[in-house]
Amino acid sequence: MSASPEICAQVESLRAELSRHDYAYYVLAAPTVPDAEYDRLFRQLQQLEADWPELVRPDSPTQRVSGQAAPELASVDHVVPMLSIRTETDTTAAGAETFDARVRRALGLEETDPPVEYAAELKFDGLAINLRYENGVLVQAATRGDGATGEDVTSNVRTMRCIPLRLLTDAPPPVLEVRGEIYMRRDDFERLNAAQEARGQKQFVNPRNAAAGSLRQLDSAITAQRPLSFFAYGLGEVQGWALPDTHGGILDGLRALGFPVCEHRAVLAGAAALAEFHARIATLRATLPFDIDGVVYKVNRLALQQALGFVSREPRWAVAHKYPAQEVATRLLGIDVQVGRTGALTPVARLEPVFVGGVTVTNATLHNQGEIDRKDVRVGDWVIVRRAGDVIPEVVGAIPERREGELPRFDLMAAYPVCPECGSHVVRGEDEAVARCTGGLICPAQCKQAILHFAARRAMGIDGLGEQIVNQLVENAIVKTPADLYNPALVNDDTLAGLERMGRKSAENLLKAIETSRTTTLARFIFALGIRNVGETTAKDLARHFGGLDALLKADEEALLQVPDVGPVVARSIVDFLAEAHNQTVIAELRAVLHWSESAPVAMDAPGLLAGKTLVLTGTLPTLRRDEAQALIEAAGGKVSGSVSKKTHFLVAGSDAGSKLEKAQQLGVTVLDEAALLAMLKPAPPQAEPLAGDMQGNLFED
Repeated sequence: MSASPEICAQVESLRAELSRHDYAYYVLAAPTVPDAEYDRLFRQLQQLEADWPELVRPDSPTQRVSGQAAPELASVDHVVPMLSIRTETDTTAAGAETFDARVRRALGLEETDPPVEYAAELKFDGLAINLRYENGVLVQAATRGDGATGEDVTSNVRTMRCIPLRLLTDAPPPVLEVRGEIYMRRDDFERLNAAQEARGQKQFVNPRNAAAGSLRQLDSAITAQRPLSFFAYGLGEVQGWALPDTHGGILDGLRALGFPVCEHRAVLAGAAALAEFHARIATLRATLPFDIDGVVYKVNRLALQQALGFVSREPRWAVAHKYPAQEVATRLLGIDVQVGRTGALTPVARLEPVFVGGVTVTNATLHNQGEIDRKDVRVGDWVIVRRAGDVIPEVVGAIPERREGELPRFDLMAAYPVCPECGSHVVRGEDEAVARCTGGLICPAQCKQAILHFAARRAMGIDGLGEQIVNQLVENAIVKTPADLYNPALVNDDTLAGLERMGRKSAENLLKAIETSRTTTLARFIFALGIRNVGETTAKDLARHFGGLDALLKADEEALLQVPDVGPVVARSIVDFLAEAHNQTVIAELRAVLHWSESAPVAMDAPGLLAGKTLVLTGTLPTLRRDEAQALIEAAGGKVSGSVSKKTHFLVAGSDAGSKLEKAQQLGVTVLDEAALLAMLKPAPPQAEPLAGDMQGNLFED
């Protein structure tokens, strides 16, 4: 049965309304509805498309995240080459005069002729992109590449809500290629790096690096999690769109079609006006929310652009007028360290104060020991300092010819054998760039992160103990370790109710959640400790292998290596963490207030109904929660994975199964419903035939 005309009209209306809200938010910077209302409309459209799959279209706002990994980025030949723009090497006002004089000579203008009109814009520090629309719908997105051939990143660009999937026009042209810059705002970049650090993952060097890496992901679901932005600034191939007479008119037209266009632009006449624009933007540069490295001048009238043409694959009618590199030399007075939220020790250069990029800099990052060695930076050296992205000062390198005598090399592990925050031992793996503090449960620098991890749903599961409350508990010195959460003298009705945005009722609910968390499992407790490299699955393996906490606490590296999937790196992390006296104290305090069942050690190769099988869970099951189903599978000797691959034996699918179900069907993976899973977990009668390899359960629609 097909959808009724009323349903079709409702779907179209919702799509149009969501597109209008996106335009208001991303282009006009004037949101028209609260986030909650936008989310409500979005969910309503999702539900209608789920009920009527035939109504789903590629340009629907719901189709921005596919979640499917591509094997590689395919090549795309640009119909109109994406040429580079000439750079004016003179970064003073004379650079504008040189360009204007060159244009006037090429046009054959005399001194008495009127000044040439230019469009002046910013030169964004991001990644150039070509967006191809056919009949108003986005069909392809490609990077610049070498100018002639780029990479297909269509599925990734579709995840960006600031880029329209359909042009805002009732009469779209047959073909319109829009060109612009994908970039990352500085505040978004800082939040992304903070999240990367919290997860113990690699941090990005600068916003451009982060934007490029995010756009070129093979899995669009990862790109969808990255805060990318976009500005349109030009055209590629055009068929059936009446071009304005000027470049400024093109930008106005693109904005009307739904594309973000930077507000810092102007139409100017003559070299003096260009130089003034260059100087004015220089004063604004440090306050802009994104990185630029110059401005761009373009002859405004398209007829004059055509008359000027190209030379050496560069347009004669445009130039990039850059700013001076923001680098200066100063003396390195010392090297200190900062301890991050995950225990990472970051060396920081203590500098003789120097003015660079509009501010006085006294400290700059040195990243890690490997960077110090690579740059051969030594205390007492003259060094070059750059304000990377106008925000984060960094030491670019030393000036060896100005080195006075033999200066000792800096060894972080020798200088900081213990954490300067808590006195715990500092360790650095053989293949790791970062040194880390091992006092995860006691270190003040790691306190917030340790408590948040301890309270997480898959750890101790303390509902209501979120980041805002943890921040206040730590900053007000109420809680210093996870064990303090269970101390009624510290955490009680009065202390909680006194926190900002925390009333009596909320305090009461949080205390109940803390009390409930006292009863847990050994596996959850091990995971909650936040031992580096010990995830949820490893914690379960450790609990099953050792049976009790005492056996784990006494285990050396050799004993730990007997646990499946525990290698030398994980074993060393566990030994280092548990050997720390501070951590032992907190573990003892927690053990006194928490309760879990312990058992005899279980051989990890013990036979099970699902031994050696890998299963993936997706969708909503009728009666089992996701964690309950996972526990049943693991108790039967099976392994639960988060993604479908050729190594997957079974996919357990509930309602709203989504892309994992599609991939399983493509790969020929056996699909089970909840009833089929439970049937598999029952011991078979002695004469029963073994399970068929192509057993098929009920499928659920997305």
